[in-house]
Amino acid sequence: MPRYEYRCRSCGDTFELSRPMAESGAPASCPAGHEDTVKLLSTVAVGGSSSSPSSSSPSPAAGGGGCCGGGCCG
Repeated sequence: MPRYEYRCRSCGDTFELSRPMAESGAPASCPAGHEDTVKLLSTVAVGGSSSSPSSSSPSPAAGGGGCCGGGCCG
């Protein structure tokens, strides 16, 4: 079941809920009981390569480490 992230406009708390995709836009109460919440936009990273096996250019190397592939951690 997908997890969705929400933010409470009343207290500023950020929380996650597991719910079916069909209910992703349904109202959600924060853990403190406030009703004024907003669903946050989440991004999904998908790995893979669009180059064909016969391509002569190498695929970019995957960076290691943490939240952004190591580019910001130095």
